[in-house]
Amino acid sequence: MMESTRKQRILIIDDDSAVQVSLALLLKQAGYDALCADGPQQALAVLHGATAQPVDLVLQDMNFSLQTSGEEGLQLLADIRAAQPALPVLLMTAWGSIALAVRGMQAGAANFFTKPWDNTQLAELIRSTLEAATPAPAGSASRQALDAQFDFSGIIGEHPRLLKVLTTIGQVANTRAPVLILGESGCGKELIADALHRNSPRAGKAIVKINMGAITPSLFESEMFGHVRGAFTDAKADRKGHVASAHEGTLFLDEIGELNRSDQVKLLRVLQDQTYQPVGASRTERADVRVVSATNRELAELVAGGEFREDLFYRLNLITIRLPPLRERRSDIPLLARHILAEVAASYGLPSPTIAPQALEWLSAQPWPGNIRQLKQTLERTLLLVGHSELRQADFVAVEQHEHGGSSAAGGLRGVDGMTLEQVERHMIAHALEQHQGNISRVAKALGLSRTALYRRLERHGLGSAPESTDDGNLAHAASITRMGSGR
Repeated sequence: MMESTRKQRILIIDDDSAVQVSLALLLKQAGYDALCADGPQQALAVLHGATAQPVDLVLQDMNFSLQTSGEEGLQLLADIRAAQPALPVLLMTAWGSIALAVRGMQAGAANFFTKPWDNTQLAELIRSTLEAATPAPAGSASRQALDAQFDFSGIIGEHPRLLKVLTTIGQVANTRAPVLILGESGCGKELIADALHRNSPRAGKAIVKINMGAITPSLFESEMFGHVRGAFTDAKADRKGHVASAHEGTLFLDEIGELNRSDQVKLLRVLQDQTYQPVGASRTERADVRVVSATNRELAELVAGGEFREDLFYRLNLITIRLPPLRERRSDIPLLARHILAEVAASYGLPSPTIAPQALEWLSAQPWPGNIRQLKQTLERTLLLVGHSELRQADFVAVEQHEHGGSSAAGGLRGVDGMTLEQVERHMIAHALEQHQGNISRVAKALGLSRTALYRRLERHGLGSAPESTDDGNLAHAASITRMGSGR
């Protein structure tokens, strides 16, 4: 009985006694019990030795010797994960070692914080991490049990990595903690944001979605915070901004990694104290919003490179959800394919099609660099171009051959196997430019990017010198805009 009501216990692993004392005091003030260990050997004895004690969370340093490579910390993390996979670990690292902490998160750490830390932010990070690590009810690892508790409509799949994401959503949706969703383009980050909102107490209010890469710096304040009449030449009337529209609801900041530094400062104030000032107004307004953000970029690396503010990063990533790419949950592809085909057929008023087992095997074997978005495009195109209700592997191969000017389907989809992620991205953009005759609006829509985000990728990949088209969204125009905005 006493065990079930004990305080949550946190293990501090650091060879600096001053760090141990400071963290232990913070934990005691927050209502936790603290244990301390000077290094890996002592820590593993506390966790797994003869006198082991139950621990709910680990705060772990990354270096325990004169060497600062972090390999000792990564090995200790691996040892803890091997023995207790469900035990959450928060890594602590110096400012110059954020890239090392990112490696740690990729190896299974729940999150990280830097030294020196902010006590309030760290206490909230600890609280939310412990809350997210609370064991789920028995049997809830299955998709059926999760669906009985939460509304995950629109999210298709049963792969363990997806179920882990859905479990996390269920654990944090009821809080107001900010959530950062990381994942490649096309993996369904917006669906995750919708699920967080739909399963929260804010579900009755609006979820306001903003593509941060599509807002130009000159319009950022007006778009986000609104303006009053007469604030500038075209301000004919008061206008409510996105933040006010999301009051008591959810503010979804998509492509947050594309936001430039000057606008990051303006956004930070809203996240810090929930206040903002409309352009031209003398008053300060308050908005109760829950912030969910998403990006296909690694924000921690942008922070290390000076492209993203550290303080804003910590405001956004209290809870981080990493959405697996489609190639890492291939067992879900048949489920997705059937679901997508049914939806596409219904939208075109076509009879519900079937798909042959060999075709499903072929689809499951593809790398899908464009993830679910690319899979949907392939299924939709094939359904519309073939004249029968059962889709076979030969149908997909024939459509891909037609799409790629007679080349084999393997050359279209499987040919990316030996390419880096950058090369795959360049290949897809170049193909989309050719397919849409350089029309930037259509290319951006096909790739699921904003025009601004596409401009940046065009410049990065050296694709800004294509011939002009007659459309006002053509590539030549994109190239000129990219050059003008390259300072961002």
